[in-house]
Amino acid sequence: MTSPRADLIADASLSLLVERGMRGLTHRAVDEAAGLPTGSTSNLARTRAALLELTLVRLTELERGRLRVLGASPEGEAFPRSQVERPREWLAEVVARVLHGQLTVDRRWTLARFELALEATRRPELRVIYDRSGRGFRETAEELLTAAGSADPARHARMLLTFADGVLFHALAGAGEEPGLEELRTWAGAVLKGMLG
Repeated sequence: MTSPRADLIADASLSLLVERGMRGLTHRAVDEAAGLPTGSTSNLARTRAALLELTLVRLTELERGRLRVLGASPEGEAFPRSQVERPREWLAEVVARVLHGQLTVDRRWTLARFELALEATRRPELRVIYDRSGRGFRETAEELLTAAGSADPARHARMLLTFADGVLFHALAGAGEEPGLEELRTWAGAVLKGMLG
């Protein structure tokens, strides 16, 4: 559990990652962006590695919260019983809505995650944290795929997350056009049809 000040610092760090990239993320810049006295960020996260860890943990918390909201039914069920007759269509809708959200309302989080992902390739200590957060998303995908009838949810989760990462990277950093919600539904449906039959 983090403190409100830690969340404020992490949120400012996420904004800086999006606006200025990894080079623009300094303790002093975070203090300024968060409206805190000079040295506040250093008091909480003494090193750059500690600041990156704080930022990644916060980002994962925000993304998982959004995933829970988008994956739930209007009644709040994580895996709506009302959809058991059409699990593949239900899961395609969830995947499409999550991806659409990551490209629109949560676009900043997606860009920040790309920045942190690249930095994790150069910082083993960050890689450990990044991989741990990835396991959490993989476990959620496995649960969703199990609910949708997957015969091999672990393998299918890896495939689904690879598809999702490809869509996000292509839309935000590639040469392609950004897909709309309907197109994402179609793509997710095709991928899931291949997996689930």
